[in-house]
Amino acid sequence: MGRQVRSFLFGLLVLSLLGAPIKAQRETMTHEEARALDHQDPTWLTVSNHLPNPQTATAAQLETAADVLRARRFLEDALDYYGYAISRGGHEVALLNKMGITELELQRPVQARAFFQRVVKMNKKEAEGWNNLGAIEYLGGRLGTAVSDYKRAIKLDKTSASFHSNLATAYFDEKQFDSARKEYDVALKLDPDLLQHHGTVGSTTRMLSPEDHARFCYELARLYASRGDEQQMLHFLTMASEAGFDVLHEMSTDSVLGRYRKDPRVLLLVKNSHDLRTNQASIDAPQLPPAQR
Repeated sequence: MGRQVRSFLFGLLVLSLLGAPIKAQRETMTHEEARALDHQDPTWLTVSNHLPNPQTATAAQLETAADVLRARRFLEDALDYYGYAISRGGHEVALLNKMGITELELQRPVQARAFFQRVVKMNKKEAEGWNNLGAIEYLGGRLGTAVSDYKRAIKLDKTSASFHSNLATAYFDEKQFDSARKEYDVALKLDPDLLQHHGTVGSTTRMLSPEDHARFCYELARLYASRGDEQQMLHFLTMASEAGFDVLHEMSTDSVLGRYRKDPRVLLLVKNSHDLRTNQASIDAPQLPPAQR
Protein backbone atom coordinates (compact mmCIF):
# COMPACT_ATOMS: atom_id res chain seq x y z
CA MET A 1 0.00 0.00 0.00
CA GLY A 2 3.62 1.64 1.42
CA ARG A 3 5.28 -0.57 -1.00
CA GLN A 4 4.11 -3.58 0.99
CA VAL A 5 0.53 -2.43 1.37
CA ARG A 6 0.13 -1.70 -2.33
CA SER A 7 1.05 -5.28 -3.16
CA PHE A 8 -1.86 -6.77 -1.27
CA LEU A 9 -4.72 -4.28 -1.25
CA PHE A 10 -6.15 -5.50 -4.52
CA GLY A 11 -5.99 -9.05 -3.16
CA LEU A 12 -7.81 -7.80 -0.11
CA LEU A 13 -10.65 -6.54 -2.29
CA VAL A 14 -10.84 -9.92 -4.00
CA LEU A 15 -11.00 -11.62 -0.61
CA SER A 16 -13.82 -9.30 0.43
CA LEU A 17 -15.83 -10.52 -2.54
CA LEU A 18 -14.90 -14.19 -2.65
CA GLY A 19 -14.02 -14.96 0.94
CA ALA A 20 -17.18 -13.88 2.73
CA PRO A 21 -18.16 -17.38 3.97
CA ILE A 22 -14.65 -17.98 5.28
CA LYS A 23 -14.59 -14.57 6.93
CA ALA A 24 -17.93 -15.15 8.60
CA GLN A 25 -16.70 -18.49 9.88
CA ARG A 26 -13.50 -16.97 11.28
CA GLU A 27 -15.17 -14.00 12.94
CA THR A 28 -16.47 -16.22 15.76
CA MET A 29 -13.15 -18.05 16.22
CA THR A 30 -10.33 -17.39 18.60
CA HIS A 31 -6.78 -17.11 17.27
CA GLU A 32 -6.11 -20.71 18.36
CA GLU A 33 -9.27 -22.03 16.68
CA ALA A 34 -8.49 -20.22 13.40
CA ARG A 35 -4.94 -21.53 13.48
CA ALA A 36 -6.23 -25.09 14.05
CA LEU A 37 -8.51 -24.67 11.04
CA ASP A 38 -5.52 -23.62 8.93
CA HIS A 39 -3.63 -26.71 10.03
CA GLN A 40 -6.23 -28.91 8.34
CA ASP A 41 -4.64 -27.87 5.06
CA PRO A 42 -2.67 -30.90 3.72
CA THR A 43 0.36 -28.70 3.01
CA TRP A 44 0.69 -27.70 6.66
CA LEU A 45 2.75 -30.77 7.57
CA THR A 46 5.23 -30.02 4.81
CA VAL A 47 5.61 -26.43 5.96
CA SER A 48 5.66 -27.12 9.69
CA ASN A 49 8.52 -29.61 9.38
CA HIS A 50 10.84 -26.78 8.36
CA LEU A 51 9.87 -24.19 10.96
CA PRO A 52 12.63 -23.06 13.35
CA ASN A 53 12.39 -23.48 17.11
CA PRO A 54 11.05 -20.21 18.58
CA GLN A 55 13.18 -20.71 21.68
CA THR A 56 16.54 -21.13 19.96
CA ALA A 57 16.29 -19.56 16.48
CA THR A 58 17.55 -16.08 15.73
CA ALA A 59 15.20 -13.17 15.15
CA ALA A 60 16.14 -13.17 11.45
CA GLN A 61 15.33 -16.88 11.10
CA LEU A 62 11.98 -16.42 12.80
CA GLU A 63 11.10 -13.42 10.63
CA THR A 64 11.96 -15.40 7.48
CA ALA A 65 9.76 -18.26 8.69
CA ALA A 66 6.92 -15.80 9.27
CA ASP A 67 7.35 -14.40 5.76
CA VAL A 68 7.13 -17.92 4.34
CA LEU A 69 4.05 -18.72 6.41
CA ARG A 70 2.38 -15.53 5.20
CA ALA A 71 3.23 -16.36 1.58
CA ARG A 72 1.75 -19.84 2.06
CA ARG A 73 -1.39 -18.25 3.58
CA PHE A 74 -0.87 -19.65 7.08
CA LEU A 75 -1.55 -16.17 8.41
CA GLU A 76 -2.33 -16.98 12.03
CA ASP A 77 0.98 -18.81 12.34
CA ALA A 78 2.74 -15.93 10.59
CA LEU A 79 1.49 -13.60 13.32
CA ASP A 80 2.91 -15.94 15.94
CA TYR A 81 6.32 -16.10 14.29
CA TYR A 82 6.53 -12.33 13.84
CA GLY A 83 5.83 -12.11 17.56
CA TYR A 84 8.54 -14.68 18.29
CA ALA A 85 10.97 -12.62 16.22
CA ILE A 86 10.18 -9.53 18.32
CA SER A 87 10.76 -11.47 21.53
CA ARG A 88 14.15 -12.59 20.21
CA GLY A 89 15.24 -8.99 19.61
CA GLY A 90 14.07 -8.42 16.03
CA HIS A 91 13.45 -4.97 14.54
CA GLU A 92 10.20 -4.20 16.32
CA VAL A 93 8.92 -1.41 14.06
CA ALA A 94 9.41 -3.45 10.87
CA LEU A 95 7.86 -6.54 12.43
CA LEU A 96 4.84 -4.63 13.75
CA ASN A 97 4.32 -3.26 10.24
CA LYS A 98 4.29 -6.82 8.90
CA MET A 99 1.88 -7.92 11.62
CA GLY A 100 -0.47 -5.09 10.68
CA ILE A 101 -0.35 -6.12 7.05
CA THR A 102 -1.07 -9.73 8.02
CA GLU A 103 -4.08 -8.61 10.05
CA LEU A 104 -5.33 -6.73 6.99
CA GLU A 105 -4.98 -9.88 4.93
CA LEU A 106 -7.10 -11.61 7.59
CA GLN A 107 -9.65 -8.80 7.09
CA ARG A 108 -9.24 -7.52 10.62
CA PRO A 109 -8.75 -3.78 10.06
CA VAL A 110 -9.23 -2.86 13.72
CA GLN A 111 -6.31 -5.04 14.76
CA ALA A 112 -4.27 -3.83 11.77
CA ARG A 113 -4.83 -0.20 12.74
CA ALA A 114 -3.67 -0.97 16.29
CA PHE A 115 -0.37 -2.36 14.97
CA PHE A 116 0.23 0.60 12.63
CA GLN A 117 -0.62 3.05 15.42
CA ARG A 118 1.99 1.35 17.59
CA VAL A 119 4.49 1.76 14.76
CA VAL A 120 4.05 5.53 14.42
CA LYS A 121 3.89 5.95 18.19
CA MET A 122 7.25 4.20 18.52
CA ASN A 123 8.75 6.13 15.63
CA LYS A 124 6.93 9.23 14.40
CA LYS A 125 9.35 9.37 11.46
CA GLU A 126 8.41 5.91 10.16
CA ALA A 127 7.09 6.72 6.67
CA GLU A 128 5.91 3.18 5.97
CA GLY A 129 3.82 3.18 9.13
CA TRP A 130 2.06 6.44 8.21
CA ASN A 131 1.39 5.14 4.71
CA ASN A 132 -0.01 1.89 6.05
CA LEU A 133 -2.15 3.76 8.54
CA GLY A 134 -3.39 5.88 5.63
CA ALA A 135 -4.34 2.71 3.77
CA ILE A 136 -6.43 1.58 6.74
CA GLU A 137 -8.27 4.90 6.83
CA TYR A 138 -8.73 4.82 3.08
CA LEU A 139 -10.26 1.35 3.13
CA GLY A 140 -12.61 2.52 5.87
CA GLY A 141 -13.75 5.48 3.77
CA ARG A 142 -12.15 8.08 6.07
CA LEU A 143 -10.62 9.94 3.16
CA GLY A 144 -9.61 13.13 4.95
CA THR A 145 -7.63 11.18 7.54
CA ALA A 146 -6.12 8.99 4.82
CA VAL A 147 -4.95 12.08 2.93
CA SER A 148 -3.37 13.46 6.10
CA ASP A 149 -1.55 10.18 6.81
CA TYR A 150 -0.32 9.84 3.23
CA LYS A 151 0.97 13.42 3.31
CA ARG A 152 2.94 12.65 6.47
CA ALA A 153 4.43 9.58 4.78
CA ILE A 154 5.44 11.67 1.74
CA LYS A 155 6.94 14.39 3.93
CA LEU A 156 9.19 11.71 5.42
CA ASP A 157 9.95 9.98 2.11
CA LYS A 158 9.36 12.02 -1.01
CA THR A 159 10.93 9.35 -3.26
CA SER A 160 8.24 6.68 -2.87
CA ALA A 161 6.10 6.44 -6.00
CA SER A 162 3.62 4.28 -4.09
CA PHE A 163 3.05 6.94 -1.43
CA HIS A 164 2.25 9.55 -4.09
CA SER A 165 0.01 7.10 -5.95
CA ASN A 166 -1.90 6.28 -2.77
CA LEU A 167 -2.42 9.97 -2.02
CA ALA A 168 -3.57 10.52 -5.60
CA THR A 169 -6.17 7.78 -5.27
CA ALA A 170 -7.52 9.27 -2.05
CA TYR A 171 -7.73 12.66 -3.78
CA PHE A 172 -9.61 11.02 -6.64
CA ASP A 173 -12.21 9.61 -4.26
CA GLU A 174 -12.62 13.11 -2.84
CA LYS A 175 -13.25 14.35 -6.42
CA GLN A 176 -10.13 16.52 -6.22
CA PHE A 177 -9.12 15.58 -9.74
CA ASP A 178 -6.44 18.26 -10.22
CA SER A 179 -4.67 17.22 -7.03
CA ALA A 180 -5.02 13.55 -7.97
CA ARG A 181 -3.43 14.09 -11.39
CA LYS A 182 -0.61 16.08 -9.81
CA GLU A 183 0.25 13.26 -7.41
CA TYR A 184 -0.03 10.58 -10.11
CA ASP A 185 2.29 12.68 -12.23
CA VAL A 186 4.88 12.74 -9.43
CA ALA A 187 4.45 8.99 -8.94
CA LEU A 188 5.02 8.29 -12.63
CA LYS A 189 8.12 10.50 -12.68
CA LEU A 190 9.51 8.42 -9.84
CA ASP A 191 8.41 5.12 -11.39
CA PRO A 192 7.29 5.38 -15.07
CA ASP A 193 5.98 1.80 -15.02
CA LEU A 194 4.05 2.14 -11.76
CA LEU A 195 0.58 1.48 -13.16
CA GLN A 196 1.85 -1.38 -15.30
CA HIS A 197 3.41 -3.11 -12.26
CA HIS A 198 0.22 -3.05 -10.28
CA GLY A 199 -2.41 -3.36 -12.95
CA THR A 200 -4.21 -0.47 -14.55
CA VAL A 201 -6.56 0.58 -11.82
CA GLY A 202 -7.22 -1.90 -9.08
CA SER A 203 -4.15 -1.76 -6.92
CA THR A 204 -5.10 1.09 -4.66
CA THR A 205 -8.74 1.83 -5.29
CA ARG A 206 -11.50 0.76 -2.97
CA MET A 207 -14.75 -0.64 -4.35
CA LEU A 208 -15.27 2.05 -7.00
CA SER A 209 -18.66 2.28 -8.62
CA PRO A 210 -18.70 1.71 -12.39
CA GLU A 211 -19.14 5.46 -12.88
CA ASP A 212 -16.14 6.29 -10.68
CA HIS A 213 -14.07 3.60 -12.37
CA ALA A 214 -14.83 5.11 -15.77
CA ARG A 215 -14.02 8.62 -14.57
CA PHE A 216 -10.79 7.35 -13.01
CA CYS A 217 -9.68 5.94 -16.37
CA TYR A 218 -10.53 9.22 -18.10
CA GLU A 219 -8.44 11.19 -15.59
CA LEU A 220 -5.50 8.87 -16.19
CA ALA A 221 -5.92 9.36 -19.95
CA ARG A 222 -5.79 13.11 -19.36
CA LEU A 223 -2.63 12.74 -17.30
CA TYR A 224 -0.89 10.70 -19.99
CA ALA A 225 -1.98 13.19 -22.65
CA SER A 226 -0.33 15.99 -20.69
CA ARG A 227 2.82 13.87 -20.54
CA GLY A 228 2.75 13.28 -24.30
CA ASP A 229 2.21 9.53 -23.98
CA GLU A 230 -0.50 8.97 -26.60
CA GLN A 231 -0.37 5.18 -26.38
CA GLN A 232 -1.32 5.15 -22.70
CA MET A 233 -3.77 8.01 -23.28
CA LEU A 234 -5.64 5.93 -25.87
CA HIS A 235 -5.51 2.86 -23.63
CA PHE A 236 -7.21 4.64 -20.74
CA LEU A 237 -9.66 6.44 -23.00
CA THR A 238 -10.67 3.02 -24.31
CA MET A 239 -11.20 1.73 -20.77
CA ALA A 240 -13.24 4.81 -19.87
CA SER A 241 -15.36 4.54 -23.00
CA GLU A 242 -15.93 0.81 -22.57
CA ALA A 243 -17.12 1.51 -19.04
CA GLY A 244 -19.75 3.89 -20.39
CA PHE A 245 -18.05 7.27 -19.93
CA ASP A 246 -19.02 9.82 -22.61
CA VAL A 247 -15.44 10.73 -23.51
CA LEU A 248 -16.34 12.85 -26.54
CA HIS A 249 -18.70 15.03 -24.51
CA GLU A 250 -16.11 15.47 -21.75
CA MET A 251 -13.36 16.19 -24.26
CA SER A 252 -15.37 19.02 -25.81
CA THR A 253 -14.53 21.29 -22.86
CA ASP A 254 -11.22 19.69 -21.86
CA SER A 255 -8.19 21.93 -22.32
CA VAL A 256 -5.84 18.94 -22.47
CA LEU A 257 -7.78 16.25 -24.34
CA GLY A 258 -9.91 18.58 -26.47
CA ARG A 259 -7.43 18.58 -29.33
CA TYR A 260 -7.87 14.81 -29.67
CA ARG A 261 -11.67 14.95 -29.93
CA LYS A 262 -11.71 14.51 -33.71
CA ASP A 263 -8.66 12.27 -33.84
CA PRO A 264 -9.57 9.18 -35.95
CA ARG A 265 -8.09 6.91 -33.29
CA VAL A 266 -10.36 8.38 -30.64
CA LEU A 267 -13.43 8.24 -32.88
CA LEU A 268 -12.66 4.60 -33.65
CA LEU A 269 -12.22 3.57 -30.02
CA VAL A 270 -15.48 5.31 -29.09
CA LYS A 271 -17.31 3.50 -31.91
CA ASN A 272 -15.78 0.17 -30.93
CA SER A 273 -16.70 0.73 -27.28
CA HIS A 274 -20.26 1.62 -28.23
CA ASP A 275 -20.54 -1.53 -30.36
CA LEU A 276 -19.09 -3.61 -27.54
CA ARG A 277 -21.59 -2.28 -25.00
CA THR A 278 -24.48 -2.73 -27.45
CA ASN A 279 -23.53 -6.32 -28.16
CA GLN A 280 -23.07 -7.05 -24.48
CA ALA A 281 -26.48 -5.57 -23.69
CA SER A 282 -28.13 -7.79 -26.27
CA ILE A 283 -26.37 -10.84 -24.81
CA ASP A 284 -27.39 -9.92 -21.27
CA ALA A 285 -31.04 -9.19 -22.17
CA PRO A 286 -33.44 -11.90 -20.94
CA GLN A 287 -34.66 -14.15 -23.75
CA LEU A 288 -38.43 -14.44 -24.05
CA PRO A 289 -40.16 -17.72 -24.90
CA PRO A 290 -41.17 -17.97 -28.61
CA ALA A 291 -44.85 -17.28 -27.86
CA GLN A 292 -44.02 -14.00 -26.11
CA ARG A 293 -41.63 -12.86 -28.83
